[in-house]
Amino acid sequence: MSDDMGYSDLGCYGGEINTPNLDKLANGGLRYTQFYNGARCCPTRASLLTGLYPHMAGVGHMGDKHGPQFPGYTGSLNQECRTIAEVLRGAGYGTYMVGKWHVAHPDTRNSPNDNWPMQRGFDQFYGTITGAGSFYDPASLCRGNKFITPENDPEYRPKSFYYTDALTDNAINYLRRHQAESAGRPFFLYVSYTAAHWPLHAKPEDIVRYRGKYHAGYDAIRQARIEKMTKLGLIDPRWKPSATVGDWQKVEHPSWEERCMEVYAAMVDCMDQNIGRLIDQLDSQGQLDNTLILFLQDNGACAEPMGRSASMLPDDPQPMGSDDLQTMIWPPMQTRDGRPVRSGPEVMPGPADTYVGYGESWANVSATPFRLYKHWVHEGGISTPLIVHWPRGVESRLRNTLVKDPGNLVDIMATCVDVAGAKYPVVADSGKIHPLSGISLRPTFTAMPLVRPEPIFWEHEGNRAVRDGKWKLVSKSPTGPWELYDMDADRTEMYDLSGRESERVSAMTAQWEKWARTHRVLPWISTPPYGEAGQE
Repeated sequence: MSDDMGYSDLGCYGGEINTPNLDKLANGGLRYTQFYNGARCCPTRASLLTGLYPHMAGVGHMGDKHGPQFPGYTGSLNQECRTIAEVLRGAGYGTYMVGKWHVAHPDTRNSPNDNWPMQRGFDQFYGTITGAGSFYDPASLCRGNKFITPENDPEYRPKSFYYTDALTDNAINYLRRHQAESAGRPFFLYVSYTAAHWPLHAKPEDIVRYRGKYHAGYDAIRQARIEKMTKLGLIDPRWKPSATVGDWQKVEHPSWEERCMEVYAAMVDCMDQNIGRLIDQLDSQGQLDNTLILFLQDNGACAEPMGRSASMLPDDPQPMGSDDLQTMIWPPMQTRDGRPVRSGPEVMPGPADTYVGYGESWANVSATPFRLYKHWVHEGGISTPLIVHWPRGVESRLRNTLVKDPGNLVDIMATCVDVAGAKYPVVADSGKIHPLSGISLRPTFTAMPLVRPEPIFWEHEGNRAVRDGKWKLVSKSPTGPWELYDMDADRTEMYDLSGRESERVSAMTAQWEKWARTHRVLPWISTPPYGEAGQE
């Protein structure tokens, strides 16, 4: 899974970014055109790991804790759910994780680790507990249950540290160790990259590949993506694209804006290179054809303004010791060698002493052709690529084809349980376990339709939606008006039909409200950060 990427960034989903390894997986497998995530990192990860809607797992919001009267908003995985790793380990699997966890309470030296990966079913873990940080010196970096730094890790000391590479190096090590020590057992590996989440950090050799690539600006890149997506069959030419955000001719710092997207593309490119290394490792172990690989993204493109204005610099920064933890995840902060970390216009992103995001206009490009972004549950916030590659499990005649059945990340656990022949628990020592919310995607591996017994639902920070067949009802606040869209005719959500489909709106509203009452969305948390920040 990648972080904070838009629907159209990958080459096989219409983008100009070089992603040959993911494209190869798509060409040898399936691409899902209407797969959905949870609009934000924490809720998505909770759903992905547990097969439940996030509130039922206790993570309806971010990492904040709101007390026992709000069981849907504890900010940490509860004991009424089980992770894929816990269930598959019970079926004899070796279980490994690298990367971003972000489904436990904020991490400090003294924070409890009862909901860290190795307490939730993983045999080995290398990664970060928190949600973001430097790619050169990650905040909350851990090996197993112990906080470490790139300089004091006894097991991994590369010549130069870059987090995306480090995750892959450790994942490959786990695969090699599994083959050497447990060759007769199957394995489950969860690779949770932080690319391409801010800060925009990339290696010079990756950035240079995109020098000048974005000189034409927002609208030109967006139009090229629309043309490619249409040819690929990912979007219907009848759909009216959402409006381009930002006027390239009026950009105040064009070189800086170009550089932001160049670095973003370099981060995605580097992730793809690393996925290629994982593929090569599976191939060398003779397991590529027999391994189910799924790739998806945690939310839509990120329009957050992080690092786009000058920030306060730390007072008198000093070099950090090898055991000193880099705990800050945004400025003011410093590099490990004592340099202040800079943000704001004309601070060219890429190096360790910069902390910049690519902003709303480029997020609008990443979300092509949809409306809105991460945080919202309009299509731009929840639409993700899903690539499925499994030569022994996907019929050969279906390779390089599109699956248009709507799916949701709650389906991932159900799929893994199905494919593994595992038994999902009904009860455990802690009491009753919630039943899975999703369905297995396995029928699509043989061109059978998905039969979903109920609609797909969302809620995040007051953004609400329900998808029932071709119809989607969506709202941007807990008390705001509902919008209704026909996803077959208008997936870009440009023509609100709520005014002439009042009976359908009433019926779908009742569906959403019943779900919200029974899935711990209600009562609302006491101090909701609801709002409509950002633009369309």
